[in-house]
Amino acid sequence: MALTAYAKKFEYATFMEALKKAYDSYHSISLMEFIKKEDEYPYRVLIGTILSARTKDELTAVVSDRLFSKAPNPLELSQLSEEEIINLIYPVGFYRIKAKNIKAIAFLLLEKYQGMVPHKIEDLLRFPGVGRKTANLVLGTAFKIATISVDTHVHRISNRLGILKTKIPEETEQDLKRIFPKEYWIPLNPYLVGHGQVICKPISPTCSQCKINQFCHRIGVHRSR
Repeated sequence: MALTAYAKKFEYATFMEALKKAYDSYHSISLMEFIKKEDEYPYRVLIGTILSARTKDELTAVVSDRLFSKAPNPLELSQLSEEEIINLIYPVGFYRIKAKNIKAIAFLLLEKYQGMVPHKIEDLLRFPGVGRKTANLVLGTAFKIATISVDTHVHRISNRLGILKTKIPEETEQDLKRIFPKEYWIPLNPYLVGHGQVICKPISPTCSQCKINQFCHRIGVHRSR
């Protein structure tokens, strides 16, 4: 565990409020809000989350809509050819790999889970293309199981803020659970991911445009010099 001294005085409630406002100003649509309006919710969360990797929410929402209009449930998804899926989900990142994986997932859902998305992490991790990040996001979003999904954005921004000092996402997940009350665990991922896509990028983050930089210990230290 590698919590910093700053973490002990971090104003998480105020931070989450500011982060949500920033997200709303950066993005015209929330992927999970888009998916939530539809039937077969856990299935859509699972597939939509896989599609969203290395892809911005706005594009993922468009592509998800296109795919789900043809395959609103696992049975109809399994009946599409891999090439048909590719055409439906292009141009999301790694679309060929994702098409192969989600077709395989459709068959697994039908063969082993009666077409229902499981709500245990060990089951979700058996699906191709599903790692701990995706599994946690599905558990939190689709089943309201309190957990934190840590991807590269969440890992990077958490360390940049100065609230923790971790080397791998698994450490970040555990430390964030120590800092944030459970009520904030589920929304932390989509808000930080959205912030990372637009402002707090891996290379050359636009700190001058950041609407939550008052919480960034690194920026605060810089300003005080």
